[in-house]
Amino acid sequence: MTRAPSTPPVAAAPAQARSSTVVPVLAFSGIVVSLTQTLMIPLVPKLPELLSASAADAAWAITATLLAAAVATPTVGRLGDMYGKRRMLLFSLGMLVLGSTVCALSSGLAPMVVGRVLQGLSSGVIPLGISIMRDELPPERLGSATALMSASLGVGGALGLPAAAFIAENADWHTLFWVAAALGAAGAALVTALVPESRVRTGGRFDLPGAVGLSIALLCLLLVISKGADWGWSGGLTPGLLVAGLVVLAVWGWWELRAPHPLVDLRTTARRQVLLTNIASVVFGFAMFATSLVIPQLLQLPEATGYGLGQSILAAGLVMAPNGLIMMAMSPVSARISRSRGPKVTLMVGALVVAAGYGLSLVMMSTIWQLMIASSIIGAGVGLAYGAMPALIMAAVPVSETAAANSLNTLMRSIGTSLSSSIAGAVLAHLTIDLAGAAVPSLDGFRVVLAIGAVTALFALVIAAFLPGRARR
Repeated sequence: MTRAPSTPPVAAAPAQARSSTVVPVLAFSGIVVSLTQTLMIPLVPKLPELLSASAADAAWAITATLLAAAVATPTVGRLGDMYGKRRMLLFSLGMLVLGSTVCALSSGLAPMVVGRVLQGLSSGVIPLGISIMRDELPPERLGSATALMSASLGVGGALGLPAAAFIAENADWHTLFWVAAALGAAGAALVTALVPESRVRTGGRFDLPGAVGLSIALLCLLLVISKGADWGWSGGLTPGLLVAGLVVLAVWGWWELRAPHPLVDLRTTARRQVLLTNIASVVFGFAMFATSLVIPQLLQLPEATGYGLGQSILAAGLVMAPNGLIMMAMSPVSARISRSRGPKVTLMVGALVVAAGYGLSLVMMSTIWQLMIASSIIGAGVGLAYGAMPALIMAAVPVSETAAANSLNTLMRSIGTSLSSSIAGAVLAHLTIDLAGAAVPSLDGFRVVLAIGAVTALFALVIAAFLPGRARR
């Protein structure tokens, strides 16, 4: 008898179709979450008036999201490994919708801060999405997909600024948050319908003492970074928080090394490939955010300064938009270089491109098109580097710890952006000129920040040089 031929392509079709929907849905969710980080930028000068609060108190509407994200990212990643990544992804998107709704209904400081805290709890979407991709996608698609998901952190921010500025200039400011809530709900609906739950789980009990200890340490240290300049470095509060954060962090590390099921496996984190990638992530987070601080200000400062270009915040956002688009376009390029040369080389190339972009920005800052070119080059380098980081992390950690490891890596990037905001803010506040009785950042101040961005990118290059030559499979 003649045996019927087998049909493996038909059997593989459902998996292929599923993977073709998982990637865009997860990338869309990541872009939506990162977009919420820029929603407040057009409102920052008006926040005291809108919320009937002092400038110092109104700043908590920004700081609250940063602190909540720092607490949520490693915790949600570990819970995803234990109880289901899709489940925690839906939880994160639910927090985004709830937080955006609270902000949209608020007219005072207290409810706005509560809403922004809830929005910050959605920060785990990107590392959870990368981890789901590792579980669901075939190996040949994984590199480009995770590179795209990783780049969504910058894409949403770059695209969100002009969109938020347009809405803020043409509609009531509450509309910003209604739009964010609608996008979050759309993302949750798509995830529910099209993203499967991963069957890759890790056992054990949740490390509650580890989560509490890490949260306290991060809150103390990030408050020092973000509010130290306002509170003063020599007063009792700032040094006290710094000492408390370091002490709690030391005790937390002691606990994590002895806990049977730690929140963060420090032995895995201490592996050279993971450790150096996380350090490089801090540096790239710094480099990415520095350009977002400098270029919009240069564009918006009055022409009377001699170097400002007198543009609106909407125009500044449109100039920054290509940065995010190029970051997304570099995702497949990053994956291609990683396949042929290894993610170490990709990370090094990204660092060189970022350094070159900052170097050009030091001499190309007198016209809009020059700033757009410099910003786009920096975005290309960040896109290359962000695409390589998940590959480096996932090649060095067990499958059961993917979400926790990627969440920690995302946290390192956030710490880098916080450091960038603090250091750049201090430099620009110190190097000023007088303009009609008001102090505005000087040209030398902007150049110092851009030079720091170039140096940090070169530092990332040095760090990447010590990574293993090829990521282990």
